Amino acid sequence: MNGRSFWIPALAWLLVVAASPVAAQEEPVAPPPAAEEAAPGATVIDEILEGEELLLSESGYTYDPGNRRDPFRSLIAGTRRVPTGPRPEGVAGMLIDEVILSGIFRTSQGYVAQVQSSNKGKSYLIREGDQLLDGDVVAIARGEVVFKQIVSDPTVIKPFREVVKKLNP
Repeated sequence: MNGRSFWIPALAWLLVVAASPVAAQEEPVAPPPAAEEAAPGATVIDEILEGEELLLSESGYTYDPGNRRDPFRSLIAGTRRVPTGPRPEGVAGMLIDEVILSGIFRTSQGYVAQVQSSNKGKSYLIREGDQLLDGDVVAIARGEVVFKQIVSDPTVIKPFREVVKKLNP
């Protein structure tokens, strides 16, 4: 390659670059398109920006965990879910941990257990399927009563645990 063949394309490119700003200044400038005539992508972007402005203008933040564990709840928190407010009367207002088993009787319909509340002097009869404040009665056998206690512990797989109260001889 000789020196002249290199300079000819370089000079041609330099002339094109130098002439392009002059040509661009001579062309009439078109007005910007109106909002109605804007590209369809521009309207989508405007809608997204308006939605973001709306979200940022609202105060506070809420989290919807859906079917997942709430990551903001403590894993060390208590495992019992104790309802607040006034308790109903009778067996429906008793917690499983407060139940004291007094006796078990066999009837024609099956076993029946006599229980007392640890903080009250009243005695109640319970059968299988009866509801307590934090669970229900699963089974009553000759010397024991099995309860299913509802727990809210995110570290366990089952949302309940079985509590067995035995009758002392």
